[in-house]
Amino acid sequence: MNKKQTAYISLSIRKRKLLDPVVTVITTALTRFGITPLVFVDNHHFTAAQEREMMQQAMKDIDGCSLLIAETSDKGIGIGVEVGYARAKGKPVIYLRHQSAKHSSTVSGISNYQIIYANDKELKDQITAILKEIYSA
Repeated sequence: MNKKQTAYISLSIRKRKLLDPVVTVITTALTRFGITPLVFVDNHHFTAAQEREMMQQAMKDIDGCSLLIAETSDKGIGIGVEVGYARAKGKPVIYLRHQSAKHSSTVSGISNYQIIYANDKELKDQITAILKEIYSA
């Protein structure tokens, strides 16, 4: 990889704390590939009245990333908007969810890669394989 790579991680703010172990697996895998993780809900905080500023920041961050990872174990419309924007900009999208979570047909349908995982090891193995595929080309 010649230039600095960044991965935008899209996930539900409602269940952010519950997703800590998953985010750790994702960020560790990215870091091993020299990719900087950007967890939008951790980096930015907006009030309900700042929806325009929030979406402008999200689009700016997605524009600067090399791929988007959508963790949809807790579905949210914002995740779908971010995924659609990333795909429209030609960014690869990795859809992932825990096997017990409801399927998101829209996010899965527009994504380049899908990961359904039962545990952290499965997630680590699958995301590592996908990152190898994306970044070995």
